[in-house]
Amino acid sequence: MDISEEIRGTSLVISLAGRLDSNTASDLEQVLPARVEGHEGTVVDLSNVSYVSSAGLRVLLKGAKIARSSGHKIALSGLLPSVREVFDISGFSTIFTIEPDVGRALSAIA
Repeated sequence: MDISEEIRGTSLVISLAGRLDSNTASDLEQVLPARVEGHEGTVVDLSNVSYVSSAGLRVLLKGAKIARSSGHKIALSGLLPSVREVFDISGFSTIFTIEPDVGRALSAIA
């Protein structure tokens, strides 16, 4: 999985590409918790993620908990239909702010 970061105003956009599964979740876990603590708002762009497993969901949930406990906001953007289905079935759609694109996600956390 590829992870890239870009500052947009006071928020951080973390873009992922590839699969977010048990083999790659640890890569995101090394980045996400520290980043959400250090920025008022974080958007995780999943538009290039083709698959998310329970391990990936766990890392995203950890990031959301850290963001909320720090008084910061987190949003997800660009979920492909197959990835959105995983979020809907698992109930994670109710936990996260999910927007169709990065621009709307940034607006939602502003």
